[in-house]
Amino acid sequence: FKDMVWRARDWVRDNLEFSKARGKVSFFETTIRDFGGLLSAYDLSGDKTFLEKAQDLGERLLKAFNTPTGLPGGQVSLSSGVQSNHRWNGGSVLLAEIGTVQLEFRSLARHTGIRKYAEAAEKVYDIIHERNNVPKGLYPIYLSSKTGRFSGSQVTTGAMGDSFYEYLLKVWVQGDRTEKKFREWYDRSADGIVEVLMKESSPSHLRYLADWKGGNRIDPKMDHLVCFAPGMYALGYHTSADKNSKRAKRDLRVAKQLMYTCWQMYERMETGIAAEYVKFTGSNDFITPQNHYLLRPETVESLFILNQVTGNPIYRIWGKRIMDSIEKYCRVKFGYGALSNVHNVNQKPRDSMESFFLAETLKYLFLLQDPDVPIDLNEWVFNTEAHPLKIFK
Repeated sequence: FKDMVWRARDWVRDNLEFSKARGKVSFFETTIRDFGGLLSAYDLSGDKTFLEKAQDLGERLLKAFNTPTGLPGGQVSLSSGVQSNHRWNGGSVLLAEIGTVQLEFRSLARHTGIRKYAEAAEKVYDIIHERNNVPKGLYPIYLSSKTGRFSGSQVTTGAMGDSFYEYLLKVWVQGDRTEKKFREWYDRSADGIVEVLMKESSPSHLRYLADWKGGNRIDPKMDHLVCFAPGMYALGYHTSADKNSKRAKRDLRVAKQLMYTCWQMYERMETGIAAEYVKFTGSNDFITPQNHYLLRPETVESLFILNQVTGNPIYRIWGKRIMDSIEKYCRVKFGYGALSNVHNVNQKPRDSMESFFLAETLKYLFLLQDPDVPIDLNEWVFNTEAHPLKIFK
């Protein structure tokens, strides 16, 4: 593997040129995938090639923050620095996109000693809290790019909301648990999620996180993306000052309950693979309105963290069964393909494989089964694309 790493390093050094990127790229996706990957490669290897390329990319991505509010645009040109919002969301910015870039920019600031990277990213959190009331720590997913205020009422721990909550906790962890406001914001959100979003299915009493559309409007829909939450609550427990406190015990209990539900989303499918989302309705706990599977990582991410935190071998057993199902139904000659229907055991995989399958799904499955895993959760924090970054000491 090391020979492959150094060959990849040489390619990055000799061929990777961000100035040649055409058009605009997603600010969020480029930050968590490319920027985060380069920073992680530096933390793991110590090779300055990766840090130099990370700083080059970070400087280009930083221009996305050049807006009247300081909230970054959804797209940015890596060559010209021109930024804009996505056309489809009518001038709004997305909670997860603006609130899931802080680990990366703070890491670059730490390594270079240049504070502007961290300041731009951290300012996003300050703007959100200064310009909005956030009852119960639950944040609507749309914000006005012009005012910085919420422009809707929909709250979800699924698509467009998910990793925002994760990063409130992880930014605090990254800073060696010294920046209290991040943990306070996270704790309020963790409480609100349990109080408002956590529901129970019938007849099996599975705990799940619903979407909230304001008032009494609850949508009993749970994305596969939401299966990051068991790991988040487990990490919240693991990093608690007092693991015997009422909140810490609650967090571990919630982590285990949600983890079991996410496992059932796999176990009950004919292929042993979970659908894109489920609805908790009907007479058998949940149904699958959309049956496709995109090789998503969130469940195995949480299995890895629960295994690290509890040492319970059941999480490795579940992970092995998921991997066996992926190997059986998604494997193709040169990789793995998404599935169109998790109920159909006779289908061929799609001719598509998202990069997060390599960066996240396979990585977490490998780390879950490795008894000598070198990634200690007291020394490293994973960004939302599964790139481990060193905790500031």
